[in-house]
Amino acid sequence: MTSFLEGKVAIVTGAASGIGFATARALAVGGAQVVLFDWDQTALHIAEKGLRADGFNALAVSGDVSRDMDVGGLMEVTRTAFRRLDVLVNSAAVQPYGTVETTSEAEWDRVLAVNLKGTYLTSRYAVPIMRRCGGGAIINIASVQGTACQANVAAYAASKGALLALTRAMALDHAKDGIRVNSVSPGSIDTPALRSGAQNNNYTVALDKVLEQWGSAHPLGRIGRPEEVAALIVFLCSPGAAFCTGGDYRVDGGLLARIGVVEEFNGSA
Repeated sequence: MTSFLEGKVAIVTGAASGIGFATARALAVGGAQVVLFDWDQTALHIAEKGLRADGFNALAVSGDVSRDMDVGGLMEVTRTAFRRLDVLVNSAAVQPYGTVETTSEAEWDRVLAVNLKGTYLTSRYAVPIMRRCGGGAIINIASVQGTACQANVAAYAASKGALLALTRAMALDHAKDGIRVNSVSPGSIDTPALRSGAQNNNYTVALDKVLEQWGSAHPLGRIGRPEEVAALIVFLCSPGAAFCTGGDYRVDGGLLARIGVVEEFNGSA
């Protein structure tokens, strides 16, 4: 059976690891030709080599998603190699910890540049190409922390909240072009970035214990896997999601369904 992704071209930013790589693989498994974009050249080329070894059509382009010149180069390589673009997944992100008091101006600017400006830049270049191809799908990887957040993540939460608003604006602006724009908000997902954050901010607790504690905050009792986020992203690219645009879809194990007040229940009516 021919997949709906056969003959389609997808760009995934932040594709060297974590959710980005899982998404690139899932799109490739579905038949798409995938362009991997990331600043980490070593990890990026390992990812490309792995996908190609498995028989997938993957092309790696290194660069900084917050730099117009780099993003322009990415789009030019994509046009030259494939002459079309059908899917854009904006997964590149950085997540330092800090309050507005402890976050430096340079760090604040970097978070907003990667997490928000990067999506603006890739979309700015992608929309005209998709329009000429008759439409497409853009999926922005937001976060539950754009809706409700933990302490000590001021810059990251601000960037993800803004990304939710940008998703809605883009969906309205480009519906007439046949371009659907949605966001996905993961909870705690087992990625290198999550593990690094756990190690850097919980020095006295073993990593596995930290991940177990974070998982217990989710009603499903665990942290998620990158592949579980990728599965939803692939669906949002599919004909099954043809009437979905401007929405935010959570992959959070029920995290935001829970309120902070806990009451004991003895089972009596």
